[in-house]
Amino acid sequence: MNAQFRLNLPKFDEFSFESSPTIKPVISARRCLQAGSAQLQKGQRREASDCHLLWGSGMNRRTFLKFTTAAATGVLAAPYVHAQSKKFAGITLRVNGWGGRWDAAIMKGVASPLEEKYGLKVQMAVGTQVAQFVKLIAEKQNPSFDLFIGDSSVMVELIEAGVIEEIKASDVPNIKRILPGFHEFGDHGVPFCLSAIGPAYNPKFIKQPLTSYSDMARPDLKSRVVLYSPATNTSSLYLLGWAEENGGSISNMEPAFKILEAAKPNIVALVQSQTPLMQTYQSEEAYAAIVWSGAAYELNSKGIPMVFNVPPRGIYAATTYCNLVKGMKYPEAAHAFAEQLLSDQGMLAIPEASRYDVTTDVKLPEELRKDLLFTSPERVALKKNVDWKKWTEGRSARIERFNKIIRI
Repeated sequence: MNAQFRLNLPKFDEFSFESSPTIKPVISARRCLQAGSAQLQKGQRREASDCHLLWGSGMNRRTFLKFTTAAATGVLAAPYVHAQSKKFAGITLRVNGWGGRWDAAIMKGVASPLEEKYGLKVQMAVGTQVAQFVKLIAEKQNPSFDLFIGDSSVMVELIEAGVIEEIKASDVPNIKRILPGFHEFGDHGVPFCLSAIGPAYNPKFIKQPLTSYSDMARPDLKSRVVLYSPATNTSSLYLLGWAEENGGSISNMEPAFKILEAAKPNIVALVQSQTPLMQTYQSEEAYAAIVWSGAAYELNSKGIPMVFNVPPRGIYAATTYCNLVKGMKYPEAAHAFAEQLLSDQGMLAIPEASRYDVTTDVKLPEELRKDLLFTSPERVALKKNVDWKKWTEGRSARIERFNKIIRI
């Protein structure tokens, strides 16, 4: 099957993307040394056949011993000295991961180059962002993470909890390459990835395009919509979309809950993470969803058609940050990780794997540029601003109201 990933943008052309990365000399010297010593012990000064060039050319025993010992030691020790010369040999950084293509991209673009260059190892622990955050806070005095990856909403809570350090450009020079608008929290965190979340659908079953967040309430989608639960601040940004598309705001979410009441008959599943959402869609149990753009690309690359639309009034997105956990033992190694993450090699790894957007001035190959969303000032202007602190503070109230409506 030849699938297409269509990224539809208001006031821009529609884009379609086809889915179609010296032992032998030492041994001789040792044998020569043994043979020569045996002959000397017998009071003989005979040339051993294997040692003619050294022993038979007038070289005395002391000179010969010095020569062969130095040669053997030099050759045998060379690999050991080389390994020990790597700056971070013996150090392992523990980083939270989210599995799949995401973790594979970080290992390929960041971890592998660091191990090759510095001997630094990276260990990624897979889990959900919410569970990882709870774990970090619970282990505040003895954290099991050295670096913590989290999105914009989690950054608010990380800073308030006092569990992350600031990262300066003096320690990570590539920070200077970060584009304006991405450093939302001062010197806290290194922004390295941008993910957009919007309406998407299967064109095999839905002929009238879904062009807004509120379209999830359309009558023709009965029992065919899969949504994220309101538990995660970023994945539930569609609720803010429902509010703002219908006269509400982050301070007035009432219009969003009216849309939820209308959409309730359409919801076939509420999920906590991306994997079950993709599985529900892949099984064709659901035809429509609010998804991250990278998930839409991944599904299409597997031959499962999904059209991802950018609403005319703008799209919500979250920036992902790498943070240095307070109290970790190897800050210099952590800075090296951040520097590699912001390098061209590190920056391109995630969009190559999942088509999430970049945050630096890295030059994008054309095959990547055509698949990404925020690649020009005009497109960046489509990104909706979010007051993350206010959005995070309203989480409990949103969850309570959401659950009340769904359970009625």
